[in-house]
Amino acid sequence: MIDLGIEKMMVIGAVALIVIGPEKLPRVARTVGTLMGKAQRYVADVKAEVNRSIELEELKKMKEQVESAARDVETSIQAGASNIQRELNQAAAGTSTGEAALPLETPIVVPEYRHPGKKWRLKQGATPHWYKARNGIRTKALSGAARVARYRPQKFN
Repeated sequence: MIDLGIEKMMVIGAVALIVIGPEKLPRVARTVGTLMGKAQRYVADVKAEVNRSIELEELKKMKEQVESAARDVETSIQAGASNIQRELNQAAAGTSTGEAALPLETPIVVPEYRHPGKKWRLKQGATPHWYKARNGIRTKALSGAARVARYRPQKFN
């Protein structure tokens, strides 16, 4: 790469001042600066695109690995299921043990629906009165006027 030190930049600046002239030098410097900025942005965009393509390739490889692992798991599960099904069929036919066929499905017994009913006595007596009083649970309802009278701040004389 081009190695530009301070001395070389000063020589380039002096030559540009002589060749271009002091009137046009600021405009040329501004133009060169904008072109350098555009070049840097273009290089950064190319780098980002290359990085994205590399990441995309890595993701594709990872996807293939996951899919192959899923296929392996699926085949092992299918093989296990077919082995279990074969053993159950042999047990049902009585060939492996020599016994009578086993019932594979048991009937499901569903209990009859019963309405729960109201348990008002249980609700009334579930929490003792002393427990409610100790924990500050209201046991008696106050009217609005009684509540205001009870909690009204006292005037000090």
